[in-house]
Parts: sequence; C-alpha cells; structure tokens
Amino acid sequence: MPLTTPIVLQPQERLDRQQGSLLEKKLTSLVFKPNSILAIDMSEVKFMDSEGLCALVSSLRFARDMGIRLVLCSLQDTVRLVLEISQLDRVFEIFDSYEQVMASFPGAPQLSFNEIPIAA
Repeated sequence: MPLTTPIVLQPQERLDRQQGSLLEKKLTSLVFKPNSILAIDMSEVKFMDSEGLCALVSSLRFARDMGIRLVLCSLQDTVRLVLEISQLDRVFEIFDSYEQVMASFPGAPQLSFNEIPIAA
C-alpha cells in the first residue's frame, strides 16, 4: 500500500505541560489514512520538560495503535539531550531534517505535506 501525504506537526518554543496537551489534542483530532507518516518537526522547540516528554511518548503510543509511523526531526541540541538522557532516543525514529525523513520513505510524496503549527 503506498504511503500517504505526510502530516507535519510543529510545536513552538516549549514542549511542556501546556504545549504537550495541545500536541496530543491536535494529534487525536486529525484523520489519518493507513500507512500515514506523522513527522513532529522540533526545529522551533528550545525547551522540553518531563511533561513534554510524556506527551511525545503518548503521541507515539497513539500513532502505533492507529498504524501511523511517527518520527521526530530537526531536534535542537537541548531537546536531543533530554531524549538521550531518558534513553528515548532509542525508542523514537529521529531524523536531522524533514528532507531526511522524506528521503527515507521511498514512494511518499516528496514536496507536498500538511504543516500544522502547534501553539497556544
């Protein structure tokens, strides 16, 4: 079955309790097709606490239950460090850029994606 157009969620500035809640609400409000790709673009996230980490884990669990492939991309060094310390860098698929995400999914549309900023 071919991959569908990727959806990109973009948390802004902080991934904490408030932003994590917004991320989870947005994720559960979307309609996904089988074999969807969900990329969480972390390029704007400069701070992530344990609540934000929990939101990412919850999102990954939801994605797996729905048959969606969730990946993280464009992590700031501080966010990458939080994932490494918690050893969740071994659980998530992490890419350096969105372009790298697309290159790893042959057959997925290369230029078209739905970009959804997540902000309060």
